[in-house]
Amino acid sequence: MQVTSSVRTPLITGGKTVHDVTEDICRQVEGKPSKSWLLGMGMALTAFGIGFIAVAATLWEGIGMWGLNKTVGWAWDITNFVWWVGIGHAGTLISAVLLLFRQKWRMAINRAAEAMTIFAVICAAMFPVLHMGRPWLGAYWALPLPNTFGSLWVNFNSPLLWDVFAISTYFSVSLVFWYIGLVPDFATIRDRATGVRKKIYGALSLGWNGAAKAWSRYESVSLILAGLATPLVLSVHTIVSFDFATSVIPGWHTTIFPPYFVAGAIFSGFAMVLTLMLVTRKLFKLEDYITIEHIGLMNIVITITGSIVGIAYITEFFVAWYSGVPAEQYAFFNRMQGPYWWAYWSMMTCNVISPQLFWFKKIRTNIAATFIISIIVNIGMWFERFVIIVTSLHRDYLPSSWAMFYPTVYDMGVYLFTFGLFFTAFLLFAKFFPVVNMAEIKSIVKSSSEKQTA
Repeated sequence: MQVTSSVRTPLITGGKTVHDVTEDICRQVEGKPSKSWLLGMGMALTAFGIGFIAVAATLWEGIGMWGLNKTVGWAWDITNFVWWVGIGHAGTLISAVLLLFRQKWRMAINRAAEAMTIFAVICAAMFPVLHMGRPWLGAYWALPLPNTFGSLWVNFNSPLLWDVFAISTYFSVSLVFWYIGLVPDFATIRDRATGVRKKIYGALSLGWNGAAKAWSRYESVSLILAGLATPLVLSVHTIVSFDFATSVIPGWHTTIFPPYFVAGAIFSGFAMVLTLMLVTRKLFKLEDYITIEHIGLMNIVITITGSIVGIAYITEFFVAWYSGVPAEQYAFFNRMQGPYWWAYWSMMTCNVISPQLFWFKKIRTNIAATFIISIIVNIGMWFERFVIIVTSLHRDYLPSSWAMFYPTVYDMGVYLFTFGLFFTAFLLFAKFFPVVNMAEIKSIVKSSSEKQTA
């Protein structure tokens, strides 16, 4: 028998039974696409199509189509790469870390967060591949493959290679974790389906029969995967930060980057989860499952990680001043008052000031305010990566080589392509897969007989 605290706000509202959970979640999978879903898919496919032209032009003509120059050799490509990797961080945190800490509020949002992680990592991986210029001639050289060229090996001392290992591991574990969680729900849909749909979901459910032994193995595998994924929450963005921290460029060469990047990744990841879940909540009428309580708790995480990021910004300036190195001091002065001052102050406003509004419960539990601030946070986190990368590169040790970076339409187009890809994939997932974890939600819902007794 489940005992619910009379003080704690219930995670599932509306007096739902186990049967109601199945009906409400399966309805969006079994029914015809709504007009709202078709509109969203149309917009996503439009962005995908326009962006694809930019991707095709980049592959055909080369990365000279971008706004890069000999001084700023990294710009929008690496900015977008780090931003998308950060977006994918919340999925692992919600799924793995909160599972190990037995936080039940994760149950309504973990499925969508895991899917978001997978799609975001795919979008992130595009940028290093495109930056190779002719990836079909040498993308595989990023892997330590045996060969007869002498042997020609990758540079194992390079953090860029560490990225390949970290992100491929992260993607693999996240994909398995996401799919294992879907198996019981696929079986539920299989048992309700007929014809071809029954065969498809039957194959996806891997012969799940709901036996006690199956559930025991399911829970064991989930805990093992959570244990494997938890270190990845810290390691992946730490290794991404090493791309910069291991260099000698002023503004990059700092030991605060690993924790700073991890906090920023969780910060932006939770903001994107909120953006997606608020839309999904309205689109599929899931207000009783993704409640104000869930939104409030996620906003608390955003407030904490946003405050950590703000402290990191201040610490960077202190370390630059304390170092006594003129080049380091100038790099941070240039961020604040140089040609890209607008990007720096946009970053500070979006990332430091806006999340502090969540200290007020009325704002923290307000749907419209949460949606707006979640978008503002992700805009700010994009500016953070842009500021770190471009302002540190465009004015180096030699004033005669100073240059400005101006994005071209192809830079913007490739970025638009990743948005189209991301939202197309997410909308397809939300329509054909159960967007909320039915099996876990049922574990925190009272049965109808208990309700009648009560």
